[in-house]
Amino acid sequence: MDKKKQRSLNKWLKQQSKLAKRWLMVAVSLGVLSSVFLLVQAALLADILHQLIIEKVDKNELIWQFVGLGFSVVGRALCNWGREIAGYRCGEQIRTYIRQLILDKLRELGPAHIKGKPAGTWATLLLEQVEDMQDFFARYLPQMSLSVLVPFIILVVVFPINWAAGLIFLLTAPLVPLFMALVGMKAADANRKNFKALQRLSGHFYDRLQSMTTIRLFNRADEETEILKGASEVFRTRTMDVLRVAFLSSAVLEFFTSLSIAITAVYFGFSYIGELNFGHYGVGVTLFAGLFILILAPEFYQPLRDLGTFYHAKAQAVGAAESIVEFLETDIDLTQSGSTSLPKQNTISISASDLVVKSPDGAILVGPISFDLSDGKSTALVGPSGAGKTSLINAILGFLPYSGSLKVNGIELNTLNTDEWRKQINWVGQNPLLLHGSILDNLTLGKSSLSEQAVNQAVMNSYSAKFVTKHGLNYPISDRSGGLSVGQAQRLAVARAMLHGGSFWLLDEPTASLDAKSEQLVMSSLDKETMGKTTLMVTHQLAPLKDTAQILVLEKGKIVQQGDFAALSKQQGLFADMLSSSQQTNDEGNLDA
Repeated sequence: MDKKKQRSLNKWLKQQSKLAKRWLMVAVSLGVLSSVFLLVQAALLADILHQLIIEKVDKNELIWQFVGLGFSVVGRALCNWGREIAGYRCGEQIRTYIRQLILDKLRELGPAHIKGKPAGTWATLLLEQVEDMQDFFARYLPQMSLSVLVPFIILVVVFPINWAAGLIFLLTAPLVPLFMALVGMKAADANRKNFKALQRLSGHFYDRLQSMTTIRLFNRADEETEILKGASEVFRTRTMDVLRVAFLSSAVLEFFTSLSIAITAVYFGFSYIGELNFGHYGVGVTLFAGLFILILAPEFYQPLRDLGTFYHAKAQAVGAAESIVEFLETDIDLTQSGSTSLPKQNTISISASDLVVKSPDGAILVGPISFDLSDGKSTALVGPSGAGKTSLINAILGFLPYSGSLKVNGIELNTLNTDEWRKQINWVGQNPLLLHGSILDNLTLGKSSLSEQAVNQAVMNSYSAKFVTKHGLNYPISDRSGGLSVGQAQRLAVARAMLHGGSFWLLDEPTASLDAKSEQLVMSSLDKETMGKTTLMVTHQLAPLKDTAQILVLEKGKIVQQGDFAALSKQQGLFADMLSSSQQTNDEGNLDA
């Protein structure tokens, strides 16, 4: 990673820290207060020993010094406890904000962009990489301030007592951050490579976990195991590189701080035996002065040592921030939501003129095409696999950029407020996605305004009442619709769409994975609900389209035929060929039966 990019990432991280400035100030303030207690503790301890050893004072006369020493120890412990809490809150608040930024960006980019990377990659970005920033905000940033303030406070106290010791502190202190910075450059690069390896390993592992059944059935378990071992070995190597740099950094810091403390101890030792006679302003080196400064010597370097210890947190955060910033800066100008409000109407009409749908990187997926979806009419979109049907739907949903014209009720789609537009869409897909939660949770999706009567009515209209009554609305559903059959899950998806309350129905192969009985129930409920409403349905099944007002036939991104079922079935072309092939398949199936 070049220095310019590293500085840019450091700047971004520090900008995020402003969000939790209050907690950051609390952590630093408590750290400074802890150093004041430290000075009191060192002074009392040195004074007690001086009076007991040099002045031969009875220990009973020093009761208040012992009490003060106890209070200083307790006060310092409380400050450190409070500082840990404040640091954690600081990191927690910023991590929550960064995760929200990532989620908002994912929502803006939409599924067309998300599918470009494995699910494990997104999980690593959203969870592990954000989590690895905690120590940077909670420990490193407060320690940066304390590594300046605490040594400065100690120097202010030490110089009036012994200028030689103060000079030793002043001259040796810069060595610690100097070598820390030299080691840190290597640490940042090692962490960046480590996160890249972790993303690849996570994505690979998650994808293979999802396809475990297929891997076992095709006897590919041994080959995939070897591939996973290779990815794991790369990650192991990257991790060991990070640890090696971290241990090297700690060793260097410990060496220089120990050397500096030793120089201070040697100075006082030679002063006490009369070999050195300077630094004490002509009053001699007392036992109190020597003990006081020697107690403070390790504490003078401790903030710098802690900064070095937490420096790996900075390198880790910079490595994690690279992928996050790169993702957050993804250009979404073409898919960005507009600000125009959609007028409240009970019907939706959509018209496209010379519409060209593009991928996020600008490649043409569909078009140019022109069509109209009339108010209250049903339209079917048919065509072979790869014709561009899903891309066209994603453009209508606002997930893909386009050129040309695509208007909703006369308003250009890319100028509309996307959130308002999607509230008008009742969507049912071919793979019903039910989330981890109860049946009720999946029906309402958190909408507390929905009444019990409305929920029950949707359950009844979607032919879900039988199994919902059996299980109850609080029946738990695991990830990927676990606990229900595909047909039951699809009927719940239809009920969820009914409760959404939009004016435009968008159906993407709603019966593709269903058996005959479930297909009949789902289509019966959809036919009742979509009657008199603008509907666009993507399907490969042509026979049920006899009553559809309009059929659009898509091939290689172009509309090659357009009309109703009766007209298209009599014309030579793709629709007639698809219809003939479908009828032939059905006849063969009946003969086999």
